[in-house]
Amino acid sequence: MTDHPADLAPSAAAGGRRAASGWPSFLADWASDRNAFKGVSWGKAMMWVFLLSDTFVFGCFLVAYMTVRMSTTVPWPNPSEVFALQIGGTEVPLILIAIMTFVLISSSGTMALAVHYGYLRERRKAGTLMLVTALFGACFVGMQAFEWTKLIREGVRPWSNPWGAPQFGSTFFMITGFHGTHVTVGVIFLIILARKVLRGDFDTGRRGFFTSRKGRYETIEIMGLYWHFVDLVWVFIFAFFYLW
Repeated sequence: MTDHPADLAPSAAAGGRRAASGWPSFLADWASDRNAFKGVSWGKAMMWVFLLSDTFVFGCFLVAYMTVRMSTTVPWPNPSEVFALQIGGTEVPLILIAIMTFVLISSSGTMALAVHYGYLRERRKAGTLMLVTALFGACFVGMQAFEWTKLIREGVRPWSNPWGAPQFGSTFFMITGFHGTHVTVGVIFLIILARKVLRGDFDTGRRGFFTSRKGRYETIEIMGLYWHFVDLVWVFIFAFFYLW
């Protein structure tokens, strides 16, 4: 006895649903992930790519630091002694590092506020907060330069130091110097962007670096992504170099 075509329709539809829930469904779900990037601008996407690659670089540096520190047979310098400052005749351990960390973490707060006011089109508040963030970054770099000068005067070199393992100097100068370069570059771009925001370039669509399109305040957010990344990296450097 032959089934009526109408009787076969539900089973065919069910088969179609079963097929869609298998391999084709997996491919469809995988391909749909691109929808998450459809609304993302080219600048923001490229910043995320850059930050991902930079994460690998810093990760390799920190892994190399841990490998060297755990494999050396010479005692590693005590951070409380190496990074102590003499205040009023008393050695205060890690006081400068604590201030540096506070300043850099605070700059993340001002940067987040700058992004917020940027999207609200309150350019004076956004520009001012970006300048405050740049000031915090400049203070951090200045304190880092002071720290380097102090250690160099005390005999720390990339190939030796008076407190123990010679690898300390090379890893310290390489990693903190690489991070300090990132902060310096960030300060320069913050000042450039803040000037453009305060001048109203994002409102008028004035042609130039970062401001070829009118109302593109997303550039401030892209700058914020970079700055928050720099702050996050410092948290790891602080933990590995100064607390371990």
